[in-house]
Amino acid sequence: MLILAKELARLAERPIVQDIVLLFARIGLGAIFWQSGRTKVDDGSLLSISDTTLFLFAEEYAGVPLPSEIAAHMATYAEHLLPLLLLIGLASRLAALGLIGMTLVIQLFVYPEAWWSPHMGWIALGLVILTQGPGRIALDRLIWDRMAR
Repeated sequence: MLILAKELARLAERPIVQDIVLLFARIGLGAIFWQSGRTKVDDGSLLSISDTTLFLFAEEYAGVPLPSEIAAHMATYAEHLLPLLLLIGLASRLAALGLIGMTLVIQLFVYPEAWWSPHMGWIALGLVILTQGPGRIALDRLIWDRMAR
């Protein structure tokens, strides 16, 4: 059993494994928010905010300390842009920070009674990306490599 644990630890330390884990963290966190963003727009549109979304921000999400129409637009656009940035690995840490911020707004102002599930998982994924970066399978890495030359 100890040998297996040592082998798994050795495997996990390989750079390619870490890059794949970071890619999955980026895709996983991005997918959560992308899907949420898609529920906020009219069917068949790219970014046309639905009347239902405007209603929800005015009524159910009224605790957010912004005018409801502004909050609805900000959330919708962020839930489309930030996941795309994570997917391609561009400005990954900034995108992760933005999604952590959105999660904290959801947690503190919209559903304060819903600690740990699932918001803490979202924050954990965001913190992994924020602290570890996007990995080598990312545009960020290509840009940094070119700038270093």
